[in-house]
Amino acid sequence: MDLKLYPLGDYCQLLDKLGQLAAPLPSELDLTRTVELVSYNSKEAASGTLFICKGAHFKADYLTDAARRGAFAYVSEVLYPGVGLPCILVKDIRQVMAPLAVKYYNDPSQRLKVVGITGTKGKSSTAYYLKYILDEYLASKGQTCGIISSIDTWDGVERFESHLTTPEPLELQKHFAHALASGMEYLVMEVSSQALKYHRTVGTRFAAAAYLNIGTDHISPIEHPDFDDYFQSKLKIFSQADLSCVNLDCEHGAQALSAAQNACPAVLTFSRQNPSASVYGYDVRKVGEELLFQVDAAQLSGQYKLTMPGLFNVDNALAATALCRGLGIPLEAVRTGLAKARVPGRMEVYSNALGNITAIVDYAHNRMSFEALFRSVKQEYPGRRIVTVFGCPGKKAFDRRRDLGEVAGQNSDLVVLTEEDSGEEDTLSICKEIASHVACVCEIQPNRGEAIRQAVLSCDQPSVILITGKGAETRQKRGLDYIDTPSDVEYALAFLSEYDAQRGRI
Repeated sequence: MDLKLYPLGDYCQLLDKLGQLAAPLPSELDLTRTVELVSYNSKEAASGTLFICKGAHFKADYLTDAARRGAFAYVSEVLYPGVGLPCILVKDIRQVMAPLAVKYYNDPSQRLKVVGITGTKGKSSTAYYLKYILDEYLASKGQTCGIISSIDTWDGVERFESHLTTPEPLELQKHFAHALASGMEYLVMEVSSQALKYHRTVGTRFAAAAYLNIGTDHISPIEHPDFDDYFQSKLKIFSQADLSCVNLDCEHGAQALSAAQNACPAVLTFSRQNPSASVYGYDVRKVGEELLFQVDAAQLSGQYKLTMPGLFNVDNALAATALCRGLGIPLEAVRTGLAKARVPGRMEVYSNALGNITAIVDYAHNRMSFEALFRSVKQEYPGRRIVTVFGCPGKKAFDRRRDLGEVAGQNSDLVVLTEEDSGEEDTLSICKEIASHVACVCEIQPNRGEAIRQAVLSCDQPSVILITGKGAETRQKRGLDYIDTPSDVEYALAFLSEYDAQRGRI
């Protein structure tokens, strides 16, 4: 990756222009020295590094290590006089990280078509639907579309399982730069409310952005203190977009549309309820294993199909179609891409040999996605016993424990509670808190593999087992570390086979 490098003085001028300098620059600062690297990872530091001190778990030892490896100055809200490096003292480290990252990586989103998707539910599916469409469109050029999602990341250079929905600014801008260097034209990304609130995407230009919906997730003392903070954070995406697409059917849709129209030069809408929307979906029906629906959208009008289960996915397909209308993507690419689309860990359906047990692996992890999942399952598998296996993460979105417990308890015959990225909290304590809100039969098994095994092997009648929250992920957050584990897909396949073996069916 060939980057133009800048002297430290250019970075200091940027911070001054932003009004972020909290003190005069120290006299020993060499403003003429070239910044070879901007980093907040001490293990990456080398000669010529401008080091950023950030994070709740930051320790002075990290800065000492960075200095030993070659860092020559640091940016911080706090002075560390014992380290021996000149400090560029700033008012708010969160507000300066993204501009510094954009500067170091040469402002890549000005040349890369970045498409951002925000919403309480549906971000991953919409992002993957759009990637499949753009892959179809770009195939004749020998290109693919990059993606940054809560599932995984692909930027033309790096491919890995994601931990954050939206990366921190330096990683984010690096992915954009990788995509450009790899010859990519488009990159699709999920944009979380936390990323917007804490300025991770500042300086990113979105060629298009989609607003899907808003629920009450992520409201907690350590995320969003109230609904208005959550809502206003999501609306920030419009001011960074050349084109915005807004869902008219969601709660507060009119307010979102007004915010988009006030902040963005071009706005499209999508809906299944309002025929006047820019992209209107109707006549949704299931035929065999396919979902068929009609679309009225000017040059993109016609019949479409999804081969992924889940009636709610039509909404995500309409969002992707609206983005394509704004980007000028042709009809056949949209139609073919949607028909092929798959999302790792989303509505992945597996059955045993006899077909009396169906396991569905899905990332559903908040009230809105749970409610949509149960509505769809009851329509598609009428009369079947429903078993739900899930947990809640540690130290975030505390209301989920009540919300998911209530929704699962109202719609399941059996709930099995288990580990789901407990982090620094105790898994058993989290499960007990969820259980206090579950109205149906409820069991607790902290070992996730054993929980899924119990759910499968206990079936003595036709059942649907919903395994939610982790999808295709292969790691669990325990403490501050991510530990390798089998995915829910692997567990489901193994235990469905064990079920059949016990009953002599294989």
